[in-house]
Amino acid sequence: MNCCKSARNHSGSLSLFKMADITFISTADWDHPLWTNKQHVACELVRLGHRVLYVESLGLRSLHASKTGLSSDLGRVFRRLRNGLTLPRRVRHNLWVWSPLVIPGASQGLARFLNRLVLGIGLYLTRCGLGFERDYLWTYNPLTLTVLSVRHYHRVVYHCVDSIQNQPNMPSPDIARWEKRLCSAADLVFVTSPQLLNELIPFNRHTYFYPNVADGLHFSSAMDPSLAVPADLEFIPRPRIGFIGAVSGYKLDLDLLVSLAQKYTHWSFVLVGPIGEGDPSTDVSQLQELANVHLIGYRPYDMLPAYLKGFDVAILPLRLNAYTQAMFPMKFFEYLAAGCPVVASRIDALKPYANLAFLVDPCEDQFSLAIMQALSGAGPSLAQRLAGSLQHNYHSRTQAMLGHLSPQANTR
Repeated sequence: MNCCKSARNHSGSLSLFKMADITFISTADWDHPLWTNKQHVACELVRLGHRVLYVESLGLRSLHASKTGLSSDLGRVFRRLRNGLTLPRRVRHNLWVWSPLVIPGASQGLARFLNRLVLGIGLYLTRCGLGFERDYLWTYNPLTLTVLSVRHYHRVVYHCVDSIQNQPNMPSPDIARWEKRLCSAADLVFVTSPQLLNELIPFNRHTYFYPNVADGLHFSSAMDPSLAVPADLEFIPRPRIGFIGAVSGYKLDLDLLVSLAQKYTHWSFVLVGPIGEGDPSTDVSQLQELANVHLIGYRPYDMLPAYLKGFDVAILPLRLNAYTQAMFPMKFFEYLAAGCPVVASRIDALKPYANLAFLVDPCEDQFSLAIMQALSGAGPSLAQRLAGSLQHNYHSRTQAMLGHLSPQANTR
């Protein structure tokens, strides 16, 4: 069946406007090992009948060295050079990926001028080659206006999923200033947390809150009886207290994890994910010294349900800071969709979902008590967890967001 026809028939809201060609400005490379909102939303837009040109990260920050002294960004630079010298590549039906050759972290002067020139010419030629006409711009980059004119686009959407200026090594003043301008220039702004809504709605009254969601079908496979727990997890003693995601010091409370592991030596703490993603200064040396802490490292997205199946409790030990108070962790609904009991730091965005998980302050006493309760079977039932996760998926959220782009919707 024709994809566009199927999408139009699937949702009444989508039939209200012509299927759009969407230029998609991401802050993540398509092949990044940790998929985020960007890749998932791009795929969902295609499933709903749109054509998407996915523009890989333009490099918000300059290059930085890791604690080993080697640049953790060098691999990305080499991949960008390789991909930037090729034409946009089609990665899926109606989905193309382009890697512009831009200078990372260039926010002013000649470097910014060159980035603007390269991006402008490259996008013009690419859009013409793909036959994009009066397409939409859907951007995650708060510095979009520094490198790109938006006047040629039929509609402009800014999807703000993080307080990027509060990440390490970011040009925070520039991001804050240009983000406000982008909000004012956009037709619509979508945010993923109440804090972001409060911060950005003064600059665009058409700002809407949509929390992060999960690929429920993918993660629910954790409950498939035929799915085997990975061998490197199976040998680890139970109970297993697990985390999946980037092990980064600016988000995770690593001191809390050390304290818990030192006191509860009969618990196995399993962390699945790359170390120092977005924060090269992350120090996990204390965790590595503990026999009951297992830093497994990156595992492919397809394997994550199998790891979650082997967890007795899934945790989100988040620090309380400006970044985490403005975030909505993607792992929350992924954990729930996999059927895991969840213990998480009580950040603002999660408070409405206290009926689905143990939400506590990130301190040893509260976290350990919540883990004990989860291990004993207390708290939200499996049925409650699954029902809660089913309501929050990419398909329904993307449909709802697209409804704001219909001709009948109010715009600026």
